[in-house]
Amino acid sequence: MTSDTEVITRTGKIRIHDEAGFEGMRKAGRVVAECLDMIIPYVVPDVTTESVDKLIYEFVMDNGASSATIGYHGYRHASCISVNHVVCHGIPSERRFKNGDIANIDVTVVVDGWHGDSSRMYGLGDVKRKAERLMDVTYESLMAGIATVKPSARVGDIGGAISAVAARNRVSVVDMFCGHGLGQVFHDEPNVVHSAKAGTGPVLEPGMFFTIEPMLNLGKKDCGVLSDGWTATTRDRSLSAQFEHSLAVTENGVEIFTLSPTGQHTPHNPDLGAKIPIPGQ
Repeated sequence: MTSDTEVITRTGKIRIHDEAGFEGMRKAGRVVAECLDMIIPYVVPDVTTESVDKLIYEFVMDNGASSATIGYHGYRHASCISVNHVVCHGIPSERRFKNGDIANIDVTVVVDGWHGDSSRMYGLGDVKRKAERLMDVTYESLMAGIATVKPSARVGDIGGAISAVAARNRVSVVDMFCGHGLGQVFHDEPNVVHSAKAGTGPVLEPGMFFTIEPMLNLGKKDCGVLSDGWTATTRDRSLSAQFEHSLAVTENGVEIFTLSPTGQHTPHNPDLGAKIPIPGQ
């Protein structure tokens, strides 16, 4: 998706950023990570998704940031909240969370012109084992993709690593949506396809900023967009999960801008983060 402003500023070329860009992205990434931490106690059964979105909006405003999604192609919310079989771009509403739901909450903020973009899964109450496993595998695939990021690697190596994790666990990788470059532009080059083959795509260079945000389904990869123009769902109504980080290629590897300052990358399973190494940490 591309806004009118981005049509003007997106060049079709991959941008290489300097240290000022790194500093800007660290600030934006910190705000969005703290926001996703803040909402953990509120993502519980019987709470509406629109009330969580309101909390997100208030947090963003209170922290000197703005929402990148409000007004984006007419979108009116500070987050996307995607529950169960919703793959991405779920619109906050009067829908109440239920016991056993799994939900992806995706937030993008702008701080001094720089974008921080991240999403996490939240498990509500008595989550079934198959749903927990899907979330675990999706997080594992994200970190496997991140672990490939270093100078001279290729963008396709990321998708290759994600696809390997998915295949090993017999889940599917959504190929209708992808990660993207970002910085002072919300959606920029390169596109990061999560089902790509290793050894393909542009060569990674220090100073490149982009998101990795795999979406994995328990069933088939196929999904469709509802009549609202935003909400994407699995066609077979199977569960879907997604995790997302914003990051940079560095001289030595990778820097993740959107790590939780409290270590709560996987709220449904706090121990999982300790089992999967974070590159550069």
